[in-house]
Amino acid sequence: QVRLVESGGGLVQAGGSLRLSCAASGNIFSENRMGWYRQAPGKQRELVAHISYGGSTNYADSVKGRFTISRDNAKNTVSLQMNSLKPEDTAVYYCHAIFGVRDYWGQGTPVTVSS
Repeated sequence: QVRLVESGGGLVQAGGSLRLSCAASGNIFSENRMGWYRQAPGKQRELVAHISYGGSTNYADSVKGRFTISRDNAKNTVSLQMNSLKPEDTAVYYCHAIFGVRDYWGQGTPVTVSS
């Protein structure tokens, strides 16, 4: 089993920045990828960004140019730097990881962007 723990969420003004972090522990495989999803009130969970073990990244169109995902393989962590935040970014952000043939979810960290 793998445990994912997110941190860094909170309240921020529009145009501001936040940095989310996720730490993975347990049965970690070096292969595969980690990333972030979010779920806004009344909406389905959606992919924000993900990054492979080797550093290849992918972003949702809505966050391209504003968010940056990174990882530290030695520490088994993944981060999401969020800049130029908009009220539309308000959601609970979930860390997600694929290790081996299984995937895992964190419990989520809320992000609220005020106008």
